Order: sequence, then C-alpha cells, then structure tokens
Amino acid sequence: MKLVSWNVNGIRACVRKGFLDYFKEIDADIFCIQETKLQEGQITLDLEGYYQYWNYAERKGYSGTAVFTKREPLNVKYGVGKQATQDEGRILTLEFEDFYLVNVYTPNAKRDLSRLDYRLEWEDELYDYLVQLDQVKPLIYCGDLNVAHQEIDLKNHKTNHGNSGFTTEERGKMTRLLNSGFIDTLRYFYPEKDDLYTWWSYMKTIRERNIGWRIDYFIVSERLKDRLVDSHVHSLVLGSDHCPIMLELK
Repeated sequence: MKLVSWNVNGIRACVRKGFLDYFKEIDADIFCIQETKLQEGQITLDLEGYYQYWNYAERKGYSGTAVFTKREPLNVKYGVGKQATQDEGRILTLEFEDFYLVNVYTPNAKRDLSRLDYRLEWEDELYDYLVQLDQVKPLIYCGDLNVAHQEIDLKNHKTNHGNSGFTTEERGKMTRLLNSGFIDTLRYFYPEKDDLYTWWSYMKTIRERNIGWRIDYFIVSERLKDRLVDSHVHSLVLGSDHCPIMLELK
C-alpha cells in the first residue's frame, strides 16, 4: 500500500504545474494534500477510482486539506476540538477497517512567534486526540507539521535555533508524541541521512542548493512497525515549495 502526502501550496496553482501528472504516475492508494487554498466548487479534479474528501477553510484562499483514497473509509471526521481549528480546515480523519488516517496542516507559529501560544495549544489538543485514536486502532498521521524535529532536519540549524518551526517548544511537542508509541517513519529507515528536506524558501537558488527543512512527515503507531516497507522524500517533484513524501506499507 502506498500513501502520499504533499503540501501543494494552492491546489489550483499546483495543477497548472503538473500535479495530475505526478498523481497518475505515483498511483497511490491514499493521497493527502495540505494548503489547498480554495473553497468548495472552485476546482473539479477528475480522479477516476478515488473517493475525495475536502476540508475547506472559511477564509478564502487559505489553509485547507483533502484526502483522495481508493478505499472508501468507514467514517470521515472534519476538524477536532475547538471550532477555530475547524474553521481553518486543517484536519481530516478517515477511519478504515484496520487503521485511522489523520491528515494535518499544522499552524505556523509565524516569524515573530506571535502565534506560538496558539500553536502549542493546538499541539496539546491534537496530541490528546491522536493518543485516544491510537487506543482504538493503529494510526497513520501525516502532513505538513511545520516543525523540523532534529538538527539533521534542516540545513542551517545553528542559525535557526529558536526560530518558528525550530523552537524548543515545538520540537518538544514532537518528541513527546514520538515517546508515546509513535514512529517517525523516515528516521526509522534513515536515522542519520542528512539533506532529506521537504520544504524550501522561494528565494533564488535555495532549492537548487538544497537549503531546506524537513517539516512534512508520516508518523505511525509503533504496532505498525512490522508493516513498514520504506519512507521516501520526492525532492525532485516540483509544483510547490514543498515536495511530496511517500510511505509504503505491507
């Protein structure tokens, strides 16, 4: 089984830049996207063989998530907890027979950290939600989580300590989750491999020189460990300031 996650930074723009070519080529069983940046009715995607589920932000051209799946889920849940998180369309949960899939676009703390407190509250609420789901059945948690967990997960870690996405607080929330029965699948397979980034600034030559951050993840319940086959970063795929990531499961 193949699962893909990609922050498309606007699905309409990404479609113009080749999204459908990649989508058809990769032929994933489940394909998750974040930052769709649209409202219902603003795009029609002809994805034959896939069920489509969209969680739109109320604010136009902002946030949003979607999941395209060959397997029809048992249930779909939009958002979790406080209404504010649902207003921004940041969480989609699909329940299947043998696992939950949670697709997330995590709020950015902002450059001046003005949204850090909100971000940390979000992390606490989402943590409780993920742990509760995991008690029912195994969990696959994916998306743009807006944090580089370890120094190996960004090129210039020395100059970015304390910056948005690399604060002690944000990294600590990720550590807490991984210490609670979950696996960062990429680091499971490649614990010491550097230069595995998923986001790059649009500044000139930054992506060409691979000066990036790894802020997109597939995280799974530890009891899915025996089903893990591989975890990939498709850094050569363009169309967004993020690249797709893929998880293979037995």
